[in-house]
Amino acid sequence: MNTEIHLRPVTRDDLAVLATLNNTGPEMASTFGWFGWTDPVGLTRRWEGNGLLTPDSGHLVVAEGEAMLGLVSWHRSPQGPLNHSWNIGVGILPEARGRGVGTAAQRMLVRYLFAHTQVNRIDANTDVTNVAEQRALEKAGFTREGVLRGAQFRNGKYHDMVLFSILRHEAPVE
Repeated sequence: MNTEIHLRPVTRDDLAVLATLNNTGPEMASTFGWFGWTDPVGLTRRWEGNGLLTPDSGHLVVAEGEAMLGLVSWHRSPQGPLNHSWNIGVGILPEARGRGVGTAAQRMLVRYLFAHTQVNRIDANTDVTNVAEQRALEKAGFTREGVLRGAQFRNGKYHDMVLFSILRHEAPVE
C-alpha cells in the first residue's frame, strides 16, 4: 500500500463523490453499507453548517495524494453519566477496496481521536458475515468483544453485529 494515504477534512468537491458512495446503491456502498436511499442534499446541508466536524461526531476523507479513496466517521457513544467512547465507521470506494486502505484509515483515525480527545475507548461494529472488515479491525489493533444479536436492520431484516474495541493504552504509536 502507498504510504501517501492520509485523512483530511471533507471539501465541497468531495460531496458529489460521497453522495455517490452513500446514495447509488449496494454496488457502491457495499452490501454491508447500504441502508436505502437517503436525502440527496442532507450531507451538503450538514457540510455547509459545520464541515461535518462537531464535538459529537465527524467525517474525514481517506485520500491518497489528491485522490479520494473513501471516508471515515465517528460519533459519541455514551458510557454512563460521566464518560463516552467513540464509535467509528469506514466506507471505502470500490476501486480502493482489498488493498489495506480501510485498515490504514481506521488506524489513522484511532491515532487522531486519541491525540485530540480524552476518550479511553473507541469501538466499531460490523456484520458477522463481513469478514474483510473484521480482519481490517484486527489489523488496526482492535479486539473482538462479542456479538450484538439482531442489532442492525438492513435490507428487510435484522442482522447480528460483531463488536470490536481498542483502548488508549493499546493503540499503536507512530
